[in-house]
Amino acid sequence: MVRFESGRICLDLVATGAYEREQLGGAEQLGSWLIGYGLLPPGSPLAGVDPDWTPRFLELRACVGQLARAELGAPAEGAAVALDRLNALAAAPPPPVRATRGAHGGLVRTLERVPECGALLAFVARDAIDLLTDPGALALLRQCEGDTCRLLYLDTSRGRRRRWCSSEACGNRERVARHRRRVAAL
Repeated sequence: MVRFESGRICLDLVATGAYEREQLGGAEQLGSWLIGYGLLPPGSPLAGVDPDWTPRFLELRACVGQLARAELGAPAEGAAVALDRLNALAAAPPPPVRATRGAHGGLVRTLERVPECGALLAFVARDAIDLLTDPGALALLRQCEGDTCRLLYLDTSRGRRRRWCSSEACGNRERVARHRRRVAAL
């Protein structure tokens, strides 16, 4: 699985659909994503993550992506439906967590019980609502300027002038293309 950290868990979910190969192709990949991005503590039992969860997370991903892009000026067709669905998903209670002593004596986050899909969806949906309703966070929202890249991220760079999801990937491709255009023009 390709890992992209956008600065918000809801945008990290959107990023799973920005690649040629689906990042959340089934329950196992979804479970790995939930643990990898901290929605489930490491070592959480994934028995509850079943194939029915994946389409629900893909639906939330589509809603968040559509609403975030609409905030950046993309056509807002269907945004009202996406907003209604986001609000409905956010209404469920989030998974109950608790602090317990870990094997090394420090406090670790654990789940009160195996979470239900709706609780995890609510957690991500609430993060999206927090992002979309916070003018400060929304001002940092960007879409990568790479020609074929659809990644969204929060620009937390010093000058707030970040243009690409990654300087090493999209930024480098743009610099190489610019160099080739200059050489071709000679």
